[in-house]
Amino acid sequence: MLSRTADHLYWMARYTERAENTARMLDVNLQTSLLPQSAHAAEQGWRAMLGISELQAAYDERYEKLNARDVLHFMVQDRSNMSSIASCLGAARENARAVRGALTTEVWETLNTTWLDMLSQLQDGLPGRDPGQFFEWVKHRSHLSRGVTIGTMLKDEAFHFIRMGTHLERADNTARILDVKFLAHNSGADGNGQDQQFDFYYWAAILRSVSAFEIYRRVYRDVITPERVAELLMLRADMPRSLLACMEEVVANLASVRNDLSADTERFAGRLHAELCFSRIDEVLDSGLHAFLTRFLEQIYELGNRISRDFLLPLAA
Repeated sequence: MLSRTADHLYWMARYTERAENTARMLDVNLQTSLLPQSAHAAEQGWRAMLGISELQAAYDERYEKLNARDVLHFMVQDRSNMSSIASCLGAARENARAVRGALTTEVWETLNTTWLDMLSQLQDGLPGRDPGQFFEWVKHRSHLSRGVTIGTMLKDEAFHFIRMGTHLERADNTARILDVKFLAHNSGADGNGQDQQFDFYYWAAILRSVSAFEIYRRVYRDVITPERVAELLMLRADMPRSLLACMEEVVANLASVRNDLSADTERFAGRLHAELCFSRIDEVLDSGLHAFLTRFLEQIYELGNRISRDFLLPLAA
């Protein structure tokens, strides 16, 4: 497969997944901001989300103050923000259009319709009027795109680059959601009598943001604890959005497209997968969850660079 074609397919998948995960991160922040807390704590939650997304500086350049309304506008429809939902869905559609011949009609029509419907949603003001409904729509369209891809495309190199992009992006975003919410929770804990009730709604919102609330209940059949939330979203291979499940997919799809240059990249991905596979959550927490996730995000970034070097178009300097 030509590097240019592989590049478009890979980034089409990453941008589609990024739009969904941005919607999930905004949704959980919106839900947790409604819990009983000080205005300062709520503001810190939004600030932490921008920080972990590496968008704080870009936000500060465009907005004088930090508030939920402006953050939502910046992350949903600000075209100057390349990670906004509107920018991601636009980039996914443009990448798909560039390799229209490598996609089935159903995949192209799904992505194109998503883009056109989004323009209509933005013009109608749905994100500002009912952000929760808009986020559900974004997630639904991403699910539809993924399902159509799996259900209609030949399992060839094009398919494997799409799946690799999807799961690399998902691993990155699951780690970011975990990191930002654990940091925000730890900084906001004050030891009062409402902590237990607050914790339930806080962690339940996070689980729902990654479609894991029912899964948690089925797996643990007990109260929601931060340790088990972390274990579920990091180390369980049977949880679709966990770091381990994502890395299993990345490793498998890398093996399916291997070339003469990719042996080191496969080993790098394999080591990252093995670390997750053989880690225990108590050891991770003892050594520091933030440090573990920070290192994981650095390794995912490096893995993305290696994939670009071995298979795709060279990254801009």
